[in-house]
Amino acid sequence: MQEFSSYKEKLLTEQIEEQILDYITKEQIESGKKLPNEFILAEKFGVGRSTLREAVKLLVARGVLEVRHGSGTYVTSSMPLDNDPLHLREIEDKISLAMDIVNVRLILEPEIAALAALNATEEDIKRLRELCSMVEDKIINDEPYIKEDIEFHAFIAKCSKNVVMGQLIPIIDTAVLLFVNITHKALKRETIETHRAITDAIQKRDYIGAKTAMLMHIIYNRDKIKEIKDSRNSDR
Repeated sequence: MQEFSSYKEKLLTEQIEEQILDYITKEQIESGKKLPNEFILAEKFGVGRSTLREAVKLLVARGVLEVRHGSGTYVTSSMPLDNDPLHLREIEDKISLAMDIVNVRLILEPEIAALAALNATEEDIKRLRELCSMVEDKIINDEPYIKEDIEFHAFIAKCSKNVVMGQLIPIIDTAVLLFVNITHKALKRETIETHRAITDAIQKRDYIGAKTAMLMHIIYNRDKIKEIKDSRNSDR
């Protein structure tokens, strides 16, 4: 019951996150421009300031907003607004959506990791290690890590050197963002361990190891999402 209540709170935060994105788009607020203060935004969206702040934190992690203490909240990039080619953010049932996406990821991403192990350059591997460390450092320091997590997975797709796989990056980005939000960042240890395993396997050109490590990474996410979905259904 407590987990379902937490899920509902998280869903409200995600809804406000999307409303802020829509507001930025409709008002055509450009990068570098300041948003109205939190009192005005909280009233506009009909939520408390604490919910608004959590939504802003998610957008900060996505690289859309920047909070300048003593000054306000600013738009830093509009790029993530276009990073949803399948319009998945419009689907209201995020849990069911996440289960559908995780099944697609199980088909695609292990093979992407295997291709990366075969085709990544030494420069690619160096950058992948940097991204792996960045995610790990953020998690250890209890800092938002969604942006770095997205970059890690997107870069693996680039390392595959497959043009078609590269076109899937926006879908992977959306999936990673959705998973981290829904699982409440509960898979921190598993994320660190499997990211390391994926990176090590790619560096060693171990395509089977890379495929297996990515498979395990996604299965951890699937199990957690299924647990939340089952809890939600049992409370209805």
